[in-house]
Amino acid sequence: MVISENVVRKLEGLQTVDTISKKLGIKRRTAIQYVSHLRKKGLAETVRGGRKIRVYRIARVPQIKIGNPGYYETLNENSPIKIWEPYEHRVIGREISVEETIAWASSTNVNRVHLAVLALFNKVKDWSRLYKWALHFNSRRKVGALYDVARKIVRVKKMDGRIRKKLLMAKSEKRYMYPYVKSKSFKDIEKRWRVFIDLNWADLMRYKEVS
Repeated sequence: MVISENVVRKLEGLQTVDTISKKLGIKRRTAIQYVSHLRKKGLAETVRGGRKIRVYRIARVPQIKIGNPGYYETLNENSPIKIWEPYEHRVIGREISVEETIAWASSTNVNRVHLAVLALFNKVKDWSRLYKWALHFNSRRKVGALYDVARKIVRVKKMDGRIRKKLLMAKSEKRYMYPYVKSKSFKDIEKRWRVFIDLNWADLMRYKEVS
């Protein structure tokens, strides 16, 4: 398949298969083939995925990424729940671990990030490293709370008892994961970790949808 520069120019920016089909006056199946071809050429990348509408960023020249994957990319690589990247985050000189990503995600106030990160608890290799990063991001009790929520819906590795105790003892942390939102489903976990969770059973069912 050959796609002219003029066609790529028309598609430059954020597109879906449907918008490509409409702009070029082609069938949806052909639009999917266009996306596949552009991806192979390095001219298209998925910026929003999952079972919902996929959004692609299309450029006229190959996008060269400098450095290593940042938090959002690491999260999307390790979780079946995909999130939209509000900005491109890259890291120079080192690689971001799953443990660091969990601690960072727990410190944000983004509900979908909290949901996506649940899957990463099964990929923790070093609980001490997780604690170190949770201390860095001041998210120790939130990490513990999300771990207990994760146990409700995905298979997770057993947390080191000493690390769990240290997480429980954390002080001087904000109580809300999302301002003034409390969970209706996990009040026992909220009480245990002294934080208010912005997730409910309905949110966790997303894992059933993508399994």
